[in-house]
Amino acid sequence: MKATAEVLSATVVAEKSRTAVFVDLVKARLTTLVLLTTLVGFYAGWRGAMNFALMFHALAGTALVAAGAAALNQLLECEYDAKMRRTQNRPLPSGRLQPATVMIFGGVCATAGLIYLALAVNLITSVIGAVTLVSYLFIYTPLKRVTWLNTAIGAMPGALPPVMGWTAARGELSGESWALFAILAFWQMPHFFSIAWIYRDEYAKAGFKMLPVVDPHGQRTGQQVVSHTLALLVVSLSPFIFKMTGTIYLAGAVILGAGYLWCAIQFSRQLRFARAELTLVRARQLFLASIIYLPLLLAVMVLDKVK
Repeated sequence: MKATAEVLSATVVAEKSRTAVFVDLVKARLTTLVLLTTLVGFYAGWRGAMNFALMFHALAGTALVAAGAAALNQLLECEYDAKMRRTQNRPLPSGRLQPATVMIFGGVCATAGLIYLALAVNLITSVIGAVTLVSYLFIYTPLKRVTWLNTAIGAMPGALPPVMGWTAARGELSGESWALFAILAFWQMPHFFSIAWIYRDEYAKAGFKMLPVVDPHGQRTGQQVVSHTLALLVVSLSPFIFKMTGTIYLAGAVILGAGYLWCAIQFSRQLRFARAELTLVRARQLFLASIIYLPLLLAVMVLDKVK
């Protein structure tokens, strides 16, 4: 009995470990953010009584594409992930999965997701998903070792999930969908620049051309952070302008945007003083502000949607 219990316990541990490996492979937190923004795009675009079946199909297909993209991205960057402490424990660098397994898993997920979206949702959503996948893997990923502009280029596929949600609901692109795109695109810039500043030494060691790596004094980094956060404050008002939301959203967007901008300005000011310890603190504050800002803004957008 004792031996049987030990075998069962070992099996459960092994299964949990296996699950954790694939959670890491699909970048669960990033994929969750993708699904959240897709859901908001769908809800914002839907008219009348909610079609929960169509919503499910849109989220399921998007989840498959996002999971496949995350796995294939790690396959392409395995060599570089092994050089950074923050990524060296990912499934491939740590040896927990083999490249062939990741290639098959990622390829099957991505292909199945695109086909699923085309059949269960609509063709335009599938096409946007394909554009997201290709630009993420074959434009943004290699450019990370070529130019610091990779962050701006990578913000484009990162901002397409809410557009996919919108087209899943409406079956068409419109100004409102591009407003959602702009919010996500501008939000990503200070978010990723703060991460790149915190881990700039590791990025440099791995050969990634992030702006904080090629801009050691941080002047351009600070300018980019402030300018994009200011632009975000402006474009975040567009759902109100398009009459997607009411005045509660308008007030929320202004307050949240002003708070995010204040953190960006504090980070930029600290870079001018070149005090490494405080600069790192401000970078972490900016990162925290970014991950608080987006879900709160989306929540207010959903709550104050104009029916």
